[in-house]
Amino acid sequence: MEKKAVRTFKDLVAWQKAHELTLAIYQIAKAFPSDEKFGIISQLRRSVSSVATHIVEGHQRNSRKDFLHFLNLADASLEETKYHLIWSKDLGYLDGSYFDPFILQCEEVGRILFGFQKSLKVHSYRLTLNA
Repeated sequence: MEKKAVRTFKDLVAWQKAHELTLAIYQIAKAFPSDEKFGIISQLRRSVSSVATHIVEGHQRNSRKDFLHFLNLADASLEETKYHLIWSKDLGYLDGSYFDPFILQCEEVGRILFGFQKSLKVHSYRLTLNA
């Protein structure tokens, strides 16, 4: 099977999945108490959006080393997001019917990021971009 050439960050599965997660969490955070607007809502939204943002930033960099650095930052933001989800659940803002699927989505994004990082360490990413 031939790999599809990556032209923009939107072609990256890691970004696509991170973006889906961001949209879903932004939606559910609307139901959190309004007095948490500058607390957990802000923290959760910032961390989850940072996952996709770091992927975009890394994609634009000119070296594999820089890209790997930003993918590492994306992974760290993903872990932060998981904590914010646990925190939200423990405070009673997020029940299991939302929590469990979000954690599964986070784990999926994490697996994709790990595989992408592993692949970048072995293969030349920029050559794929110019294909």
